[in-house]
Amino acid sequence: MKPLEMLLQNAARSQKTIVLSEGTDPRVVQAAIQVRAQGIARIILVGDDVTVRLQFSLAQSEPGDGIDIHDPATSPYLDELALQYYDLRKEKGVTLEHALRAVLQPHVYAALLVRKGYADGTVGGAVATTADIVRAAIQVIGPKPGTKLISSFFLMLFCEEHHSKKGAFIFTDSGLVVDPNAEELAQIAIASARSYETLIGDTPRVAMLSFSTHGSADHPAVDKVVRATAIAKETNPELLVDGELQFDAAFVPDVASAKASTSPLQGDANVFVFPNLESGNIAYKVAQRMAGAVAIGPILQGLSKPANDLSRGCSAEDIIHMIAVTAAQAEE
Repeated sequence: MKPLEMLLQNAARSQKTIVLSEGTDPRVVQAAIQVRAQGIARIILVGDDVTVRLQFSLAQSEPGDGIDIHDPATSPYLDELALQYYDLRKEKGVTLEHALRAVLQPHVYAALLVRKGYADGTVGGAVATTADIVRAAIQVIGPKPGTKLISSFFLMLFCEEHHSKKGAFIFTDSGLVVDPNAEELAQIAIASARSYETLIGDTPRVAMLSFSTHGSADHPAVDKVVRATAIAKETNPELLVDGELQFDAAFVPDVASAKASTSPLQGDANVFVFPNLESGNIAYKVAQRMAGAVAIGPILQGLSKPANDLSRGCSAEDIIHMIAVTAAQAEE
């Protein structure tokens, strides 16, 4: 079974409730209609009630069973969510009046629904910026206990005939942490390995990427990756991780045998940890646009409950994929 089909089927079995914070966008409404038609999840759409219903009319559909509309301005949860936001942010100078205004913002309202347990996860970013989505997720939902860093990854699916190696891979961090130090890079690696296991159900094989393989180059940037690999191994001794590795030594067995014969990965990595956001972001876009990979993300990791970001150029299909991923994270 292809990884995407597996994700969609698993989501359908779990029947999580996912709140979409941009319910007035036609792509989001179309995704909601298709998600319910396929039985993937239960949906809450956040937005002005009249506008959301207009989008359903334009799509020649109606909300029906399994799709609820929440208009923050008229929501019966408004006061409860505002009090929750006030409690979370009062030490930062937020007043009750400010809290009431904040909850009227759809992405804040959606995050609060997840925080309070009315939904299992939230997806936004088709309209709002990444900064808005991530800020609401961190401030409202918050990190998992013991988590010091919120990071992101793209789930890259290579399932077409022309792909020489098929399967699901993680590229991280390709969307959030700009220039992690060695300790942060190790945290990203460990979190991404856990995400791979959650989403794909297979053993993560983590490659710490660089322009050097096992000492072939001497540079401070290489040293960072070497230190990060050592920290990851020390923190999680059972993790199958190696570095520093060039991409070909992590991905191609023949190259691995020549460049990194002692590597436990043997050119069969499925989690690729890039040394910084610049390289990770470029790599995922090259794989998506030139190699035809399906790129789902950026997917956030390290939160106590799932919240995920969309590209503002996303399609309804992209939103459906992200809903399935969010449901899988909620199932964990």
